[in-house]
Amino acid sequence: MRRLACLGWLVLLLSWVPSSSAHPVAPALLKLHETPGGEVAVTWKQPPLRGAGALEPTFDGRCPRASEPVKRRLQGELVESWTLDCATGGLAGTAVTVSGLDEVRSEVLVFATLADGTTARGVLRPGEARWVVPVKPGPFNVAGDYLRLGVEHILEGADHLLFVLGLILLVRGWKRLALTVTGFTLGHSVTLALATLGWIRVPSGPVEVAIAASIFVLAVELTRDAGDLVHRKPWLVAAVFGLLHGLGFAGALAEVGLPKGEIPLALLTFNVGIELGQLLFVGAVLLVTAVARPLLARLPAWTERVPPYVIGSLAAYWVFERIATLV
Repeated sequence: MRRLACLGWLVLLLSWVPSSSAHPVAPALLKLHETPGGEVAVTWKQPPLRGAGALEPTFDGRCPRASEPVKRRLQGELVESWTLDCATGGLAGTAVTVSGLDEVRSEVLVFATLADGTTARGVLRPGEARWVVPVKPGPFNVAGDYLRLGVEHILEGADHLLFVLGLILLVRGWKRLALTVTGFTLGHSVTLALATLGWIRVPSGPVEVAIAASIFVLAVELTRDAGDLVHRKPWLVAAVFGLLHGLGFAGALAEVGLPKGEIPLALLTFNVGIELGQLLFVGAVLLVTAVARPLLARLPAWTERVPPYVIGSLAAYWVFERIATLV
């Protein structure tokens, strides 16, 4: 079963991570923050894989531009900031349109904070390039938005899923796999909550390095014979490494912010979304493994070593790549 899982996902692994980046197709981010006086601070971030100016946000006439954009580079991303004058009608009800989505074939996440502290989230994509800021987002809107955000984040995070894949390859038996995945879940849930609520603060740069290092350590363990602590109690090791990954999830959540007055709900549904995405991935791995079992059974035993070395090589590259961004 272990060898079949390794071989069944090797081809997917090689095609799924076409470059060294752990988040190769990150969406653009548009943040709107309204003050009681009607001024709206706009922050527009475009990932480095997208050419500057490939996407352009515009607003309807009720919120004209009040200042010229200030451009800067932040960790490789192009960041622009300016203000809008929404004193007449307010930000609620304003239409946001992003041009260029059909050409770029990507998404834009929009997060709006109204003057009264309520928040709203929208997703613009090819064919749906226009979004209207809702007047009064309710709890169901918040729950749905952050649930989907959690699912999207885990499924777009190659580093986190690569670690989960390593756990699947490490553990034999349904019961032990369930315990191990549960340990990882408990670990990252704890630090996600603590970091998001501001009870612990850890710089994101070293956290990202540590996450990549955890994947490398797991890949090394995949090449060893059973008998050490990692093989005897994989759920304990998964929980410890889960603490690191939870800090990474918290960094993503801090990027978009939490809605004032709905923080517990947003935090809970974001975490549930991560778990749903994780379960979808685990289920897909096991399903493909079962389907491909007759074919993979014919492969020689030495091919079992290939996936751990691929995982370890990618993780090592990420470690050095992320260390370089700290210098």
